[in-house]
Amino acid sequence: MNDLLPGEIEVWQFVESTARTLFGRFGYGEVRTPMVEDTALFVRSVGEETDIVGKEMYTFEDKGGRSLSLRPEGTAPAARAYIEHSVNNQEPVSRWFYMGPMFRYERMKTGRYRQFSQIGAEAYGAKEPAQDAELMDVVVQFLEALGLTDVTLNINSLGDDNCRPAYHARLVEYLNAHREELCADCQQRLERNPLRVLDCKNEKCQAVAAAGPNVLEFLCEPCRAHFTDLQRKLGVLGIKYVVNHRLVRGLDYYTRTVFEFIASHPALGTASTVGGGGRYDKMMKGLGGPDVPAVGYAMGLDRLVLLLKESGKTFTQQPDLFIAVADEGSQDEGLALASRLRREGLKVDFDTRGGSLKSQMKRADKSGARFTLVLGEQERQSGQAKLKPMAGGEPIPVALDNVAATVRAQQQAPATAPVC
Repeated sequence: MNDLLPGEIEVWQFVESTARTLFGRFGYGEVRTPMVEDTALFVRSVGEETDIVGKEMYTFEDKGGRSLSLRPEGTAPAARAYIEHSVNNQEPVSRWFYMGPMFRYERMKTGRYRQFSQIGAEAYGAKEPAQDAELMDVVVQFLEALGLTDVTLNINSLGDDNCRPAYHARLVEYLNAHREELCADCQQRLERNPLRVLDCKNEKCQAVAAAGPNVLEFLCEPCRAHFTDLQRKLGVLGIKYVVNHRLVRGLDYYTRTVFEFIASHPALGTASTVGGGGRYDKMMKGLGGPDVPAVGYAMGLDRLVLLLKESGKTFTQQPDLFIAVADEGSQDEGLALASRLRREGLKVDFDTRGGSLKSQMKRADKSGARFTLVLGEQERQSGQAKLKPMAGGEPIPVALDNVAATVRAQQQAPATAPVC
């Protein structure tokens, strides 16, 4: 678990504000659910045999004897809220997004922590492939807005209750024939939930899975039509993708479409998933709610931030102005001037400790402010001062009651062409 301090938090704020902008364009509204839920919610939705429920959840008993868990993911809490507030009776289609901390006790690796943050989205009420494609389009445009281009979309279909049993039976037969080649965990998964074997990161297990039956060959006609139409719509949107028949995701609630965004970047080591999701048309009814189709996804902020930090971009907003005081008598006026300019929209740095003018100028230089204004008795009496460009150049005369407008005008002025 990590602390986020100034100097790093700005990257997170950039990602979060970009997400809010993109979701707003697509008509998704923000929801915020509690960080603690009834443990049974995750057992029923995520799946009792998943690693998340079986090994990774932070579960405890409260003073009333109830079993509670810190949320390990965001889809189930959002579904619970949708059902609890009878949202389906208020509108036929709902589009939500969320962001915030999740908790899993899992092995530490690059960009993955036990308290981690996710940005996710859920769409309820639309069963058509167009909704799947729209959700993927949100992610693609979000990544583009962040400047992350080396990310590949992988898609697959897991079928539904009509066609998955035949694939399941064939997969079990195949895996049993290769049982001795599987890791100890996968040998147990084979008994409880064979699909989880395909999600194992062990190299030997991956090799066994690669040669196994292809789920796409078992799809019934409606599932095949859904997957085919999804691919056509991704083409209409100009979204590139890779069909990966081994993609199953790590949760039990998915039906038909599943997808992941895979980043190839040295900061993450090998190719790594930065986000993914899929369709979960049976979950709402399984939780005791209405029979409403749904599709969603989530992305890990920690990994996105890691990629952005490696890009070399600057996210910290530097001050527009640093106000230095030349004498002790100007301290109060300097404080008042800083307050007024902040009200007028400038980002102003002012050292409340005072100190010598030389030390204040050193702090101004370190702050990265574009301009410095020195306020002394002469400036207070005349109402006139000078803006010193910290990047070099001649000081700019300015009236103390017109500082904000002058700074903005200088920020908008084109750079002076060099004289040849």
